[in-house]
Amino acid sequence: MDFPIYKTKREGLSLGFNVNDPVERFEYFQAKAGTEIEAIKEYIDEGHTFVAYMLAKKSAGKGTYSKMFEEIVGSDRVATFSIGDLIRQTEKDVADPGKRGELVEYLKSNYRGFNSVEEIMEAFDNRSTSKLLPTEFIMALVKREISRIGDKAVFIDGFPRGLDQISYSLYFREIMRLRDDPDFFVLIDVPESVIDARMKARVVCPICKTSRNVTLLPTKFPAYDKANDRFYLLCDNSECTGHGVQEMVKKEGDELGIEAIRDRVNTDGELMNRAFMLQGIPKVLLRNSVPVDQANESVDDYEITPEFEYSFNDIENRVEMEEKPWVIKSDDGIDSYSLYAAPVVLAMIMQIKKILLG
Repeated sequence: MDFPIYKTKREGLSLGFNVNDPVERFEYFQAKAGTEIEAIKEYIDEGHTFVAYMLAKKSAGKGTYSKMFEEIVGSDRVATFSIGDLIRQTEKDVADPGKRGELVEYLKSNYRGFNSVEEIMEAFDNRSTSKLLPTEFIMALVKREISRIGDKAVFIDGFPRGLDQISYSLYFREIMRLRDDPDFFVLIDVPESVIDARMKARVVCPICKTSRNVTLLPTKFPAYDKANDRFYLLCDNSECTGHGVQEMVKKEGDELGIEAIRDRVNTDGELMNRAFMLQGIPKVLLRNSVPVDQANESVDDYEITPEFEYSFNDIENRVEMEEKPWVIKSDDGIDSYSLYAAPVVLAMIMQIKKILLG
């Protein structure tokens, strides 16, 4: 697959933005794509919508990109849901007697497949859904969710989730007699070295479950264990009881990095390749990295993901952080910079606008 480098640098725009700050991120998008954003808003406000299928390797950030698009265009116009979350919510509905009955009635009217509704309910009761979740059942759940969302543009994360479901996604709306919207794939290229590093340095607050990254996304409270010569992070979620005192810890299995999810990553790569080769359906192609030797002409410095190195100042008795551009290897072995989510979403906005309005 050939993912082109999208130029996010704008001639004549000398302002810098902190794209991690919601206020400055809004200003960033207005400065670089204000006209296109307004065009998409007007398109949706006039009663038009779209369905976008997000495809990327696991832990590549699909949810982050779609949620940021939703943030910029407006949650009253755009909705995002993942198949994983949908299945987890269905598990809760099945366990609730009132909601279970409502779900069963819906399925009897909207589900067609070789497994009976009773068999599927039994699979949920026995927590064996990993063995029995036919595609037709998932499609019925997706139809139910889209109907619940109403007249909004929709990003679907996690469907198709297998090679056999590619064709289902192409004819999904016709099969289910849903809205006659434009639809397209959003394919996201993230180097495996980035996924690996994100996983290995990821930490979570045991209390509030806030997730950060020791190397790439530190909290406001870095700390140092002098006895073990170890730097770590304290939770900075102001609503958490562990604010400023609770050490953030690794998730079990994250020390293995991408190898812990290798099978899923390989399957996702095959899915992307298959979708890329399909004819007749538009594709939004996004890349999370840019070669170092092309970065200066393509992106602004503040769009490049930094990495953080720690040192301890004995005189002032505090941790100091040094920030520098994070250099990673692309899947082709080329020295590259990883990009923040904002410039990737900027490329998504421009391409979606072209698909919808030319």
